Amino acid sequence: MRMYGLKSAALCLLALLLFAGAAFGAFVSPEVHSDRRVTFRLKAPKATSVGVSVQFSRGQQAMTKDSDGVWSVTLGPAEPEIYEYEFVVDGLSVTDPANPWMKFWQGTAKNLVEVPGEGAKFFAEQDVPHGAVHVHRYRSKSLGVTRGFYVYTPPGYETSKDKKYPVLYLLHGMGDTENCWTVIGRANLILDNLIAGDKARAMIIVMPYGHTPRVPADVRSIGRYGAFEKDLLEDVIPYIEKSYSVSADRKDRAIAGLSMGGGQSLTVGLGNLDSFGWVGAFSSAVPRGESLDRLLAEPELINEKLRLLWIGCGKNDFLFEANTVFIERLKKDKIHHVAHISEGGHEWRIWRRYLNEFAPLLFR
Repeated sequence: MRMYGLKSAALCLLALLLFAGAAFGAFVSPEVHSDRRVTFRLKAPKATSVGVSVQFSRGQQAMTKDSDGVWSVTLGPAEPEIYEYEFVVDGLSVTDPANPWMKFWQGTAKNLVEVPGEGAKFFAEQDVPHGAVHVHRYRSKSLGVTRGFYVYTPPGYETSKDKKYPVLYLLHGMGDTENCWTVIGRANLILDNLIAGDKARAMIIVMPYGHTPRVPADVRSIGRYGAFEKDLLEDVIPYIEKSYSVSADRKDRAIAGLSMGGGQSLTVGLGNLDSFGWVGAFSSAVPRGESLDRLLAEPELINEKLRLLWIGCGKNDFLFEANTVFIERLKKDKIHHVAHISEGGHEWRIWRRYLNEFAPLLFR
C-alpha cells in the first residue's frame, strides 16, 4: 500500500474532529436531482465558513448553515458527466465524509459525483455483459521492488477456450496510480459497452503503475522513462503472458496513456516497434529534443511496423502547443498518424472520450 503523506493523514484527522461524526448524519451528499442540479451537504456545526469547489461551477461556492449545523448549497444544472469536488472549511480543503467515491492525486483526495443524463452514457454501467477487474501485486526484478497493476478481462473470458486475446497496456498520468483508469476513467465499463455494441474487439487491458520512485532521479523524471520501460518489458508483459490467455504477437499488442502516460506510450511504443503495433497518446507529455529525434529517426520503419499512431489533445490543454508541434513534426517526416484535436483541457472527461474513440480502432 502506498502512503499519501503525513499531511493528508493530518487533514483527515482534523476533518474527523471538526465534523464530530458528520459521516453518520441523516442526510445525503451529494444529492443529484432529476433536473441535473446537485445539492452538497456537510455537517460542521463549529465552522464559521464552508464552501464547495466543483468542476461544473466556476470558483468556490458559499454554503449556508441550518439550525442542525448542516451546511448546504444546490448548484447546476450540470452537463451529464463525472465531476470532482471538495469542501473548504475555514480555509481548509477537506473531503466529503458522506461520499466514499474519491480520486487520489499527488497525495491529495477529491470526491467524485456523477450527473446522469437522458440515455446511458458511454462510460455508465449499462445493462450489458460485464467483464472483470483483477488486482495484482508482483515483484519487479528489474527495479527490485514490489509493484501493482490492474487487469480488465472482457465478458466471456473465463469460459473461452484456447482463445488468445489482444492486449492494450493503458497508462495513467503523473499524479495518478494504477487504479485511476477504473476508478475515474471507467475503462472497464467503456469496454463493456463497446464490446456489447460490437464496436470494439474483446480485449484485455493492463493498467500498470507508471512511477518508479525508488530508482535514481535521472531515470524517473518526466521524459526519462528507462526504468518504467524496463519494468514493463521485462516484468509486466512476461507476467501477463504467463498468467493470461493473450497473444504475444506485436499486431495484438497496443500501448496508450494520458499525460505522463502518453509520453511513456510514445517512448516505449515508438522505441520498441517489434513489441507494439498500436500506439495512442492522450494529452501527452511529448518527448523532446534528442529523445524525440531518436524515436522518429526511421520514419519508413515506423510506417511499416505501426498499424496506428493516434494523438489526441484538447485545444485548452496546457500541453496543446507541444502536441501541435509534435503533429507537425510527424507531417514533416511523413509518418502516418491520426491527429484528433478536440475541445476541452487536461481532464478526465476528455480522456474517457479518447479511450472510447481509440479502442474501436484497435486490432482490426
